[in-house]
Amino acid sequence: MSSEDQNKKKTNQFTILKDDSTDGHGGYGAGTVSLENMSPVIIDPNEDRAFVDMGAMHARSEIERRVKFLPNKDEVPNGKLYWIVWVNVEKNKNGAYFSGVCGSEVRVDRSIKRAYKSMPEHVTHMEKSLKGKIMLEHMDDHSKKLLKDFLADFEGGDMWNNSTDELKEVLPK
Repeated sequence: MSSEDQNKKKTNQFTILKDDSTDGHGGYGAGTVSLENMSPVIIDPNEDRAFVDMGAMHARSEIERRVKFLPNKDEVPNGKLYWIVWVNVEKNKNGAYFSGVCGSEVRVDRSIKRAYKSMPEHVTHMEKSLKGKIMLEHMDDHSKKLLKDFLADFEGGDMWNNSTDELKEVLPK
């Protein structure tokens, strides 16, 4: 494996099952929402690729950098479509699995350095993903296929195999 492949592999890792801040200790941070089991997967249907970009947690992903976000989609009429899919990972008796998966639209027009995304939608989808919801019906079929292939191939497919039938039914075969 080349060093470039090794670097790519390192950047395509999910954040899997870190310490839970609500483990009952009652100290500082008890009762706060933990994003430690969440990873943003960028779907780029223009280039037929899907990848984890942790920068999206702070609106600093590869697709979000060096553009000004506008709240109105009409102001970015030639924007290329991307999806940030908020993927939450949990563990059951079979091992780790994709528990919550919700996709949020992003449109980027590099020629004018402008982009569109609905911050309330992204926050809602992050929250729904944390709660184990699957919300992908608004995504186009090509993007859903890229997501399915990425999740099914990740780490040999074990997490996909452990995931719910609901997720498998929403994504194309």
